[in-house]
Amino acid sequence: MSDGQRHRVRLKDAPTEWEVAHGDTILRAALRAGVPFPYECNSGGCGSCRFTPLEGRVEELWPDAPGLSRRDIRKGRKLACQCRPTSDLTIEARLENERPPAPAPRRFQARYLGRDRLTADMAEFHFAPDAAAAFLPGQYAMIAIPGIGERAYSFSGHPAEAGARLSFIIKRTPDGRASNWLFDQLREGDELAMDAPYGLAHLRDTGRDLVLIAGGSGLSPVLSIARAATTDPAFAGRTAHLFYGGRGPADICTPALVRELGGGGAGLLCRNAISDPRQAADWGGPVGMIHELVARELNDLARHDFYFCGPPPMTEAVRRMLMLDHKVPFGQLHYDRFF
Repeated sequence: MSDGQRHRVRLKDAPTEWEVAHGDTILRAALRAGVPFPYECNSGGCGSCRFTPLEGRVEELWPDAPGLSRRDIRKGRKLACQCRPTSDLTIEARLENERPPAPAPRRFQARYLGRDRLTADMAEFHFAPDAAAAFLPGQYAMIAIPGIGERAYSFSGHPAEAGARLSFIIKRTPDGRASNWLFDQLREGDELAMDAPYGLAHLRDTGRDLVLIAGGSGLSPVLSIARAATTDPAFAGRTAHLFYGGRGPADICTPALVRELGGGGAGLLCRNAISDPRQAADWGGPVGMIHELVARELNDLARHDFYFCGPPPMTEAVRRMLMLDHKVPFGQLHYDRFF
């Protein structure tokens, strides 16, 4: 379709419909329009945005995305985050009960300002948006990496700084084309296209204490939440418990980061653990999985709200521990599934 062409998407047996502009997916256009389309990862992995096309045509960006099972494919289901309409559409999908959180996502350019090294393979990258930007603590941006494609990176900064600076904690992975490009090719002054904000695991004020759990670059969204909660007077008198896990002592970067936090909001307690017992002699702190440390350190877990992010095995272990072992209500667990 041409650059100016738009197509309409209509929900079967409902008054809901929205326009999809050139270059947008069905999912992102829905969220821009305030339509409560279900999603989490926005990148084809979780399968939350499944729908069935009934009339019209679509272009699939990733036909083999892991978010679709064989059964889904047999039934003709597709992923809204991986489909662009090539005509007007009628679809079948189940929407969420609540509208997406404000602000609505938009596309913009951001100029690279530089990065602060956190560990040997992890840094906090800083960008200046070309126009006012906004996000909620815990949300993420889709960043376009030249020649590679878009990747989801969580904001690490305070939302109050979003108009002038956007920050992301990014970890270099050996086989990660995008992360290696960012570490090796990106130069100060370069501009990248971003689309944000997205994500449902954002900070909420429920009156409960907070537990923030992270591993690796999963520190990024929980650090944003910590930065916001410890400065927001609405959270005064409460505690934010930050638990961070790394493989060895060299991976633990939180002590320097949390020294800057606080002032008018929740109090912060930070606990760290390493998972590799072979490095315990150089550590002197807790050794084991980070969710095990949470269970040892806190009582009555059901009295807390939980925000967690990290490698899929970590997030699954946290989820199972909270729901199965400690009967924490699902509504108090906040995480976006990335694969």
